[in-house]
Amino acid sequence: MKPFPALLMLSSLLALFTSASANPLKVGDPAPAVTGVTETGARLNLAEVYAQQPYTLVYFYPKADTPGCTKQGCALRDGYEALTKKGVAVIGVSHDNPAAQKAFKEKYRLPFTLIADTDKTVINAFGVPTRHVPVVGEFAHRSAYLIKGGKIIYADYEGTTEQQAEVILALLAKD
Repeated sequence: MKPFPALLMLSSLLALFTSASANPLKVGDPAPAVTGVTETGARLNLAEVYAQQPYTLVYFYPKADTPGCTKQGCALRDGYEALTKKGVAVIGVSHDNPAAQKAFKEKYRLPFTLIADTDKTVINAFGVPTRHVPVVGEFAHRSAYLIKGGKIIYADYEGTTEQQAEVILALLAKD
């Protein structure tokens, strides 16, 4: 195969696995006042959560019940008591449907709300990049945002997995 056609084909294949998104929100930006659907099918207004708690951690993960997402969710589960003592509400978000989110939550005994963002309302509001894998579907990039007073005070664009709770607790120790 000649170099130019091979490069063109490679570029086309890579385009299948990624899709453009708005720039992710950054520290200092207002947190989106957006409503999502929880694992129970109920609607959750994030602005109301921000107003009820001193801090809100909104974290995004690619797919429920996959290894990295399970490690991240379980890290937050294991640190949940310490996080709530610091006034942190935890909310997980992925493209999964409510049934998949509910099964994930029950299987790993996750004590926090999961948003089933099948229409990407919350994902787009935060500017979280996504990627599309043919046949499998679309996935949000792992990331996390800590919100205080309606503003983003911390953004993790790589979304630590096993250390997610530790990272947030260390940050709160400095606040």
